[in-house]
Amino acid sequence: MISNNKKKNTLSATPGFLHYIIPLFKSKYLYLGLLSTFAGIELNIASQTYLHNYISEGKTLPMLSDLILDNLPVVDVSLIYDIVSLIPIILSIVYIFHRKDFNRVPMFLLLIGFFYIVRGVFIVLTPFGNPPMFNGSDPLFHGFANYELGVYPSGHAGNVFLLLLLVKDRVYKWIIGICLIIVIFALFLAHGHYSIDILSGLFFSYAIRSFGEKHFSMFDLNNKKEL
Repeated sequence: MISNNKKKNTLSATPGFLHYIIPLFKSKYLYLGLLSTFAGIELNIASQTYLHNYISEGKTLPMLSDLILDNLPVVDVSLIYDIVSLIPIILSIVYIFHRKDFNRVPMFLLLIGFFYIVRGVFIVLTPFGNPPMFNGSDPLFHGFANYELGVYPSGHAGNVFLLLLLVKDRVYKWIIGICLIIVIFALFLAHGHYSIDILSGLFFSYAIRSFGEKHFSMFDLNNKKEL
């Protein structure tokens, strides 16, 4: 009887799902984070549409030589990097529910938005053409966009690395890290990005994570109790 009572008391003391969700939805930082994410997505769409219209006017985007790509054969593995780059997104959602890390959802959303806002600006500021012999993504995904334009920095590599930096569980980090390696190798083999796109995607993500955690720590609700 005593052991059963202890079990009941333990279960009743365990916070339920709503215990974590309700404060999250009451926080203004969740909605600011969502706004950041949507702004980043919309800016990327607008930037790629701009580049498409630019080409439609008969103008051209320069193609670059690349030390690595120039020495690699083209292998059509675009479906691999598109699918594998989705796995860290799913894993991050699973991680949040598994580890009950709901208080960091606003930070996730904010920094993902920051990354895509920065990318949306840079693909217009540095409008390179796609690497030579790039055949485009598999029709199943078509590069997640109507137009496969804008290469600097790489959204595939940058987003996966950013999620790797944001999750705080070693197992999840290992799996996402493996996904990152696969994405990078597949991008090289498919000639989907220049080397500078992939490397800059990693550096941009690291800088954005560091900047966000230093100057926007209030988006991690573990650090702030709203009045």
